Amino acid sequence: MANNRNNNHQVKAKKHLGQHFLNDETIAQKIADTLALKDYKNVLEIGPGMGVLTKYLLEKDITTYVVEIDTESVEYLQSNYLNLAPRIIEKDFLKYNLNEVLNEEPFAIIGNFPYNISTQIVFKTLEMRHQIPEFSGMFQKEVAQRICSKEGSKVYGILSVLVQAFYDAEYLFTVPPSVFNPPPKVDSGVLRLTRKKNYTLPCDEKLFFKTVKTAFQQRRKTLRNSLKTFNLSDNLKANSIFGKRPEQLSVQAFVELTELIEKDA
Repeated sequence: MANNRNNNHQVKAKKHLGQHFLNDETIAQKIADTLALKDYKNVLEIGPGMGVLTKYLLEKDITTYVVEIDTESVEYLQSNYLNLAPRIIEKDFLKYNLNEVLNEEPFAIIGNFPYNISTQIVFKTLEMRHQIPEFSGMFQKEVAQRICSKEGSKVYGILSVLVQAFYDAEYLFTVPPSVFNPPPKVDSGVLRLTRKKNYTLPCDEKLFFKTVKTAFQQRRKTLRNSLKTFNLSDNLKANSIFGKRPEQLSVQAFVELTELIEKDA
């Protein structure tokens, strides 16, 4: 299997795709090793580029798929990783129906994610959470910290609550700009999400998402004010929870809040 750093042809990083190619083998292997590889046999890598992470996934006893929108990267992977070629998906991850390939089977997601679509990748993962027991990868450091933060933190927000309602989130380690080509202007952070045993909520899940998003749109206001559009009864608004700001509520408190709103309807 070719080591991409010794290959004569190097893929050029494209700014409009948010590409920053990792060129540190130790970190690539460390990221590959973050997956526990339990309860599934398929792994999907998003944005493999020249395969620095891919090669370590291919050493494991799993079936690796990659999804890549950049034609130049796809051509590089096809010529350097021949055994991977049938499982290279040249599509936009955000728009593609993955079950055309994965047939409703469970799979893990991993990757050095393009910063410009990293939060959208997380939202799509949440939509497919019944199929995704594990997720790990590299984000802009502040985004990774936000996803993993707890109530009371200044960076705790929509992503934190929605992800942690269904997954246990761990911030694993920080990666400096110097190990990328081209180097980004910020540090990166690697996190791991492990789906909870019970990943369904006891409340209306659509209402839960709406409540969390609406509350944090005006994060400095109390819930009594930020949730005005819900037309809640005065009796419900008298509940002490409505005197709190959204960042003061744990994930469980947001579930309880959604249940209260449901009963009030």
